[in-house]
Amino acid sequence: MTRWLTDDEQRAWRAWIEASILLNQRLSADLQRLHDLTLADYEILVHLSEHSERRMRMSELAEATLVSRSRLSHQVDRLVKRGFVQRQECDIDKRGSFAALTSEGWTAIETAAPDHVDSVREHLVDVLGPKDFASLGNACTTIAEHLQASEQE
Repeated sequence: MTRWLTDDEQRAWRAWIEASILLNQRLSADLQRLHDLTLADYEILVHLSEHSERRMRMSELAEATLVSRSRLSHQVDRLVKRGFVQRQECDIDKRGSFAALTSEGWTAIETAAPDHVDSVREHLVDVLGPKDFASLGNACTTIAEHLQASEQE
């Protein structure tokens, strides 16, 4: 038997969908306008920049960015064309490869990061305030952990 959403639950659900879509669109538009990067490009550069060797196996990067390997491959190809990333062969496993951040990619992420953080603050953190932002983080963590656990079943 389906437990339909109450009117309040329906309003909250639809508000979450609208807010998450609009926020991602705004953050991506700001990155595009200021740095000619998509939010997906930025996410890849962030993960590579935070890794100790500034490179990751493509399979690990796909998992970290929550995209399919095929989609990641296309995104990385675009970043390679721009000189931000280079592909490197894996010596141990010839089927595997790495995405490595170039010096141009490092400069791009260093330049874009302050503006991106300002955008996140303006459109999310400061809108909610500390208490609601912490609650949002806790709620999102609970959802992500549930979905990751159910994926492994």
